Amino acid sequence: MTIGFLDSGLGGLSVLAEALKRLPDQDFLYMADTLHVPYGTKTKEEVRSYILEVVETMMAEGLDALVVACNTATSIAIAELRELYSIPIVGMEPAVKPAVEMNRATGKRVLVFATPLTLQMPKYYALVSRVDEGGIVDSLPLPELVRYCEALQFDKRVLGDYFREKLAPYGLDRYGIVVLGCTHYPFYKGILRDILPPHIRIVDGNAGTVRRLVALLTRYGIPRGGGTGSVRFMCSSGDAAYVDKMQTALALYRQELLEDE
Repeated sequence: MTIGFLDSGLGGLSVLAEALKRLPDQDFLYMADTLHVPYGTKTKEEVRSYILEVVETMMAEGLDALVVACNTATSIAIAELRELYSIPIVGMEPAVKPAVEMNRATGKRVLVFATPLTLQMPKYYALVSRVDEGGIVDSLPLPELVRYCEALQFDKRVLGDYFREKLAPYGLDRYGIVVLGCTHYPFYKGILRDILPPHIRIVDGNAGTVRRLVALLTRYGIPRGGGTGSVRFMCSSGDAAYVDKMQTALALYRQELLEDE
């Protein structure tokens, strides 16, 4: 069986890396919509049309399940995709709920990093309204971070300066958790650990998304196994150089995961 992963670019590789750890006996298809990256700075209508088109291309490859590995794309199109296709479809949302629960007893606030479009979506506001009874969640748009990731820009000096500038208005002693609300952002966990005070925890929704995927495969009666953990890469622009970039980025991220353990 083949599990598909969709993102506008490299970000969803951080979710795929979790799936490769949890489901090493499956095969995967990763699609990057490179014609339209980044999603987070475009209109809702534009992104919706891009997603429907690229998922149709992916379905022609014979998917057994699909992970929409992008918070912005999930907010915009997940309900419509589930109406169109009968396979298990898993989406993403910023890990605000677990962050609020973890912080409840500490008296600290939660800071959510996300793309501008995710932060503008009613789905995000509904999520925060539902779980943030104490009004402890603040949101910070970081649109430039997607472009850095797409350029494989991981220079600690450049990114350190960037994060320090963005975080300057915030009294970080008031925060207990930073939520990485875009799948590109976990590529910068290591740099963030060097920038943020040591008491701040960094969380994302990747592991929870993969747990949800595993549960849905069981619920749908889709047999596990039969694969080798292989990954086939596609991109909507057909750019062979970008396929090489995806392979490089996945290897870099998986190495960081190993160093994290």
